Amino acid sequence: MTLFEELKERGLLAQLTDEEEIRELIDHGKATFYIGFDPTADSLHVGHFMALCLMKRMQLAGNKPIALLGGGTGMIGDPSGRSDLRQMLTAETISHNCDCFKEQMGRFIDFSDGKALMVNNADWLMHLNYVELLREVGTCFSVNNMLRAECYKQRMAKGLSFLEFNYMIMQSYDFYMLYRKYGCNMQLGGDDQWSNMLGGTELIRRKLGKDAYAMTMTLLLNSEGKKMGKTARGAVWLDSKKTSPFDFYQYWRNVSDADVIKCIKLLTFLPMEQIREMETWEGSRLNTAKEILAFSLTELVHGNEEALKAQDSAKALFSGGADAPVPSVTLTQEDLLNGNIDILGLLVKSGLCASRSEARRAVEQGGVSVDAEKVTDVRALYAGEDLRREGILLKRGKKNFKKIVLE
Repeated sequence: MTLFEELKERGLLAQLTDEEEIRELIDHGKATFYIGFDPTADSLHVGHFMALCLMKRMQLAGNKPIALLGGGTGMIGDPSGRSDLRQMLTAETISHNCDCFKEQMGRFIDFSDGKALMVNNADWLMHLNYVELLREVGTCFSVNNMLRAECYKQRMAKGLSFLEFNYMIMQSYDFYMLYRKYGCNMQLGGDDQWSNMLGGTELIRRKLGKDAYAMTMTLLLNSEGKKMGKTARGAVWLDSKKTSPFDFYQYWRNVSDADVIKCIKLLTFLPMEQIREMETWEGSRLNTAKEILAFSLTELVHGNEEALKAQDSAKALFSGGADAPVPSVTLTQEDLLNGNIDILGLLVKSGLCASRSEARRAVEQGGVSVDAEKVTDVRALYAGEDLRREGILLKRGKKNFKKIVLE
């Protein structure tokens, strides 16, 4: 099976500018491709993880990845998929976030001996002369076409700032510069980036008289699975300080039956022969598939040792072991009222519920327990001294646990 055929069977391909040419390039290791990462936080998250897995897959087939850090575009903010203006970040914050991204990307992409590149678009975007840019690329963009782009349509009702309107031009200019500087001939991205990516291929064609290609990935974050990567506790991060290996494991262990095989296809490096056999699994065997998914991805992100620990902790908890090593939450005296904290407060402070109203519903529906005893009273109180001495194991549903202690 060729790489192109494998990507297609795994469901990774959505839109392509030239299928035959792209097939020829990636199947023969001739693609120098890039994916952009705007540093809007100090850690990569599950959405980035999907892109990194595709980059790794492409690199293993002999193609050359370019990880483009958006030190310049991060100053503007991508309007794609947004209903409002992104928070403006300082130059210092963006620089710090870029450094964090660099460290994490090395776990997935082999940057040794020129096998891959990591560049920052601040190197060219931050030094542009505005009038020169307008004269150089402005004539290559039709405002009418830009306003028809999906990335702008959803913002028109609320108001699209001129700041964000420039984002397409900046992303297109990135592709143009990467082509000139590094021979980059392909851009990869999510479905929501299609309009921006077409702008880059057209700019290269018109300015250089050359062909370049764009290919969008069918990512869970860009279609029916926009919820993927989000929980009641926020985003699922690749940084173990933000999302523990156990929580990362549990996130994938808890995917729905309908999504588990799809996730295995998109994200794991299991051979397709094995995955085809797994597609016939039903009932309890889907739980085995989820365990395979969770272990594979936790091992990829956090290493074999942490994956084994997370797996062992999950198995111990499912078998009823209250002393199993689980993620803990440490409360302070400020979290207590008169030396106590109620069950609703515990659920919110632990991150198992997003609000007190959600916590109340969870208790009333019988889905909450403390140290294996179901909690039925929404007014139940827990003494700070008990939390300090032994801590408690707080459970919501069948699979979500937190150890609560008081410092």
